[in-house]
Amino acid sequence: MSEKRFDEASSTSPEATDPNAAPLGYHDADVFGIEEDHQIQYKTLTWPLVAVLMIAEIVSNGMLSLPSSLAVVGLVPGLVLIVFLGLFALFTSWLLIKFKMRHPEVHNMGDAGFILFGPIGREILSFGTVVFAVLATGGQILAGQIALGVLSSNKLCSMLYTGIFAIPTLLCALPRTLDQLSWLSVPSVICIIVAGIVGMTGAGLHPIEGWRDQFSVAVSTDFVTAFISITNPFFILISEMRRPDDAMKAAYTLQIFATTFYAVFAAVSYIYLGPDVASPSFTSLPVKWSKAAYGIAIPNFLIAGSLYSHTAAKLIFIRFFRKSRHLHQHTVFGWGVWISLIVLMNGAAFLLAVGVPIFNYLIGIAASLFASWYTYGIAGAFWLYDAWVYKGGFEAWKRRWAMCGLSWLTLAAGAFICVAGMYVTVKQIVDAYDSGKVSEPFSCG
Repeated sequence: MSEKRFDEASSTSPEATDPNAAPLGYHDADVFGIEEDHQIQYKTLTWPLVAVLMIAEIVSNGMLSLPSSLAVVGLVPGLVLIVFLGLFALFTSWLLIKFKMRHPEVHNMGDAGFILFGPIGREILSFGTVVFAVLATGGQILAGQIALGVLSSNKLCSMLYTGIFAIPTLLCALPRTLDQLSWLSVPSVICIIVAGIVGMTGAGLHPIEGWRDQFSVAVSTDFVTAFISITNPFFILISEMRRPDDAMKAAYTLQIFATTFYAVFAAVSYIYLGPDVASPSFTSLPVKWSKAAYGIAIPNFLIAGSLYSHTAAKLIFIRFFRKSRHLHQHTVFGWGVWISLIVLMNGAAFLLAVGVPIFNYLIGIAASLFASWYTYGIAGAFWLYDAWVYKGGFEAWKRRWAMCGLSWLTLAAGAFICVAGMYVTVKQIVDAYDSGKVSEPFSCG
């Protein structure tokens, strides 16, 4: 594959003159190809909608867990880490986008793994993407279960709430294209922003008294506890963009919004609710405020779960039907497989959520094993690979020693987050069993 093919457009090419076109040759290798005559068109997303999709998918998880993380690491270190990891994620997003633009055939991390490591890399990274997406779907279903339980004062069995929430999560995941889900994500993002404001207002009006005498701006502990559930299926989103070279605009929007919102919400919640703030933090609010915040946040939990299960199903669907007519036409077989995959992903998420007593810790293990690499570490390998193959091998690394060093540090950071996150999560599991906090499978507790 030549370097020029996807990085430069000739002045007379349609790609050079059409402001909505991808780089020269991009559509020749892209998984969805030229779509003008297709019944189902995937590449319809604009960069603002991609930003909205990503915000809808990831912000609620971080927002509701970070106040308790500040209680672990302390206010100042926690805020510094939030900003640092936001900037780091922006850098790795840039590396990922560069890799995607050079390799349009990449639709997901499995495809990237094939380029870097061959067939084994494809299977491992595809497996990790699906596993984490299914577990993240289960996590959102559990968030919905908590919300429904709070709203109804837990009058029903919690497993019933989980089942009730799983049904609309499945239905919202059914559209074949992300463009259809993106419009559902707009009110989802509005809801989580309003819910966050309601939560901060409730915390400020009803603070926990007395604890500020022991207020800690810094605590010595392992910061990985705060960041064991970060992921971003960016390749899949870029693949459905109308203009993929606008992807960096979406990345900037996501990280600026998420980092700012995380820092403000986590700091306000921690300062007013104290070191014993729960995760999710809405649970620490007075009953009326907790019900208001959870009620407003429910649409976000719903759409985020749908996006995760859609991602898992889409990866497998593309693996089955890449370059097939079933990908772009309304065939009975194509729709049958798609619906079956959506049901399978959501069914697996539901069964794991209600049947595995340590499910939340399982999400932490998957995040450490896979998401730490997807969000951070493996991006360094993308730059190192392309520099080696297209820029001149080891000499290219020496010429661009700063980027080479940053790429190796990115790999090292991914490895550290993976190992440290695994250690923290396993220790939490052991402590949970030792303290008797682990419930029985399929229980109403």
